[in-house]
Amino acid sequence: MFNRTLLKELEEWSVKPMRKPLVLRGARQVGKTTIVNHFAQQFQQYIYLNLELPEDRGPFEQFVSFEQLIQALFFLKNQRLVDKAKTLIFIDEIQVVPKALNLLRYFYEREPEIKVIAAGSMLESLFDKNVSFPVGRVEYKVVRPASFEEFLGAMGEEIALEQLTNVPIPAFAHAKMLQLFHQYALIGGMPEVVNQYSQFKDLTALSEIYDTLLVSYADDVEKYTHSESQVQHIRHAINAAFREAGRRIKFEGFGNSPYKSREMGEALRTLEKALLIQLVYPETGFALPLNPDLKKSPRLQVLDTGLMNYSVGIQYDILGTTDLHSVYQGTMIEHLVGQELLAKQSSALAGLHFWVKEKNSSTAEVDYLYPYRGKLIPIEVKSGADGRLKSLHIFMDASPQTFAVRFYSGMYAVTEAKSVEGKPYTLINMPYYLVSQLDKYLEVASQKP
Repeated sequence: MFNRTLLKELEEWSVKPMRKPLVLRGARQVGKTTIVNHFAQQFQQYIYLNLELPEDRGPFEQFVSFEQLIQALFFLKNQRLVDKAKTLIFIDEIQVVPKALNLLRYFYEREPEIKVIAAGSMLESLFDKNVSFPVGRVEYKVVRPASFEEFLGAMGEEIALEQLTNVPIPAFAHAKMLQLFHQYALIGGMPEVVNQYSQFKDLTALSEIYDTLLVSYADDVEKYTHSESQVQHIRHAINAAFREAGRRIKFEGFGNSPYKSREMGEALRTLEKALLIQLVYPETGFALPLNPDLKKSPRLQVLDTGLMNYSVGIQYDILGTTDLHSVYQGTMIEHLVGQELLAKQSSALAGLHFWVKEKNSSTAEVDYLYPYRGKLIPIEVKSGADGRLKSLHIFMDASPQTFAVRFYSGMYAVTEAKSVEGKPYTLINMPYYLVSQLDKYLEVASQKP
């Protein structure tokens, strides 16, 4: 299973005339190593270094000069220092030797022909250790869990993958696409989980993988704590985060704990550095630029909806439903739509956005705001008739936008809606499985007079 979009971006990166070393960010087990190993097949020479191995990190720890480092790397892997333009070096787990990060600058300055990719977890935590980062000498991309598109590829559903990209998707494809999306919603996008499920279709066999992932995340993040009390805070934050996912949270007493706001805030921000969660603060405006209100309660987005489903015990609820919005009070599918929106983006600056209006007289909340060609497009994840979209109507009354998006279990349709105050606008109704194709449908909508 490979991220086709990211593979394309890696290929584009490799032919840039002013290419910089590339740092892949992402939580453990999201497939960073797998995708680079696949990408490496097009190179004549491939040097793989895992800095968790003593023999691989030795040249970086014993660094004397960059020239000797290059010679040592090629010698270590029994490669010749020729055809540099056809060579890829992959430095995995680079966070183990923090000073190796700064050495990336020399590849950019002295050996620009050699393609260099680095990857590691908890890279942001190294800022706290006064590590020198090669600012302006490297570029970053984020690897996320598998999207629905990648899930289809892993399941061998190539025909469904072709139909997914047709705009508009034909009506005859809807029932099967929804069924496949229910499978994806059930297990999530962690590569090991998807690979296991694609081979055996056995849900019970996935429990051990989910447990192992959750334990490994806790063990990994604990390495960056400074006291036993912080370890306890991190352990609680990880366990509670997957139970509280998709909801707005408060740091004080997070997850029914006795911990104070400062303690939980620090723990949750550490998980955010590890790319295990995202704290999504609300917007209150209607147009770009985005300006989240950090004084309001954030919504919690976790790495993977499948891990959330497993943690809260709703997998069999998903198996028995005809509409994903009926599961877990709609929280699961709202969270998964957010995960799909993020899966479309590899930028380290990418994030999710939602809108709130909180006043004594009324409260409204729109699930997502999506920046598109200088506009902020409101997105609701709702079932039922247009009239139930009260918060969306309130947003549209004050927004300069003339169209909005609703993801639901029904078929693709474009309807004319009216806001609370009678403002007409176009509502693009899209089945859940089309989140990855959102830009294409917005393009069609924006071309209409």
